[in-house]
Amino acid sequence: MLVPHITLLYAGILGIMAIALGATAGIYRAKNGIAIGDGGDPELLLRMRRHANFVENVPLALILFSLLEMSGVAAWVSHSLGIGLIAGRSLHWAAFGKGVTHPLRGLGAGLTSLTIAVSSVWCIANYF
Repeated sequence: MLVPHITLLYAGILGIMAIALGATAGIYRAKNGIAIGDGGDPELLLRMRRHANFVENVPLALILFSLLEMSGVAAWVSHSLGIGLIAGRSLHWAAFGKGVTHPLRGLGAGLTSLTIAVSSVWCIANYF
């Protein structure tokens, strides 16, 4: 079986990003003595949602990337999808909390959705 080496790179980078996002919520939680939930604190809720949004999107994308890579797509495809996902998540992270209409938030969400959509369609096409 082909091991998805390129996906390993992007999974590692995204894993570090997930830790950083989780840490911002955890550190804030510890400083403010909020053990469970958001304690009604809007800043903690924002930090939790940044992390949750990341966790809601990234695993599916990485599964799709891995399947595509194992199916033999060209390296440029895997790198393009990985770079697109990292860019999308980074833009979304940077703009999250600055308003739902912030252009970078929309661009980040759009890039994330685009990488998942392209990967999904490519997986279906590879099946046929």
